[in-house]
Amino acid sequence: MNMRNRPKPAGFAIFPLTLLCVLSAACGPGSEGNLAAQTAQVTKATAAEGAVLVTNDLNLDFSKHLITFIELGADRCIPCKAMQPIMMEIAAEYRGKVQVVFYDVWKDPEPARKYGIQLIPTQVFIDGMGKEVFRHVGLFPKDEILKMFAEKGIR
Repeated sequence: MNMRNRPKPAGFAIFPLTLLCVLSAACGPGSEGNLAAQTAQVTKATAAEGAVLVTNDLNLDFSKHLITFIELGADRCIPCKAMQPIMMEIAAEYRGKVQVVFYDVWKDPEPARKYGIQLIPTQVFIDGMGKEVFRHVGLFPKDEILKMFAEKGIR
């Protein structure tokens, strides 16, 4: 049987390597870049002012924003790095409405456990009551995020 025509097991999907990183190893040590160098680390007080909150604190206050956009990734993961400008733009454009938070799950795996993720990047969106309202795995283009915001009544 030709390998390219071989049937895939049920539930099996092929993702381009540029879209996902497996938590355990893919896109790891050889990758370059540093989220801290590209996104200023900020305190919780200034994160509401249009910046990405880079943290390992799992006790976020969701009540001050319409939605919290949580990016679970790694600063050395190539598709995660592609999300950085999108996160910064969302934080700036939705200042005071959307809290944008980044957890580096290679440096601290606890956020990955808390949110039950297996692949990065994963985006989790939490409403002001602390309820998850949307989840996406892989590179999430800005226009698709904005479409989801519109569907959720966030303008």
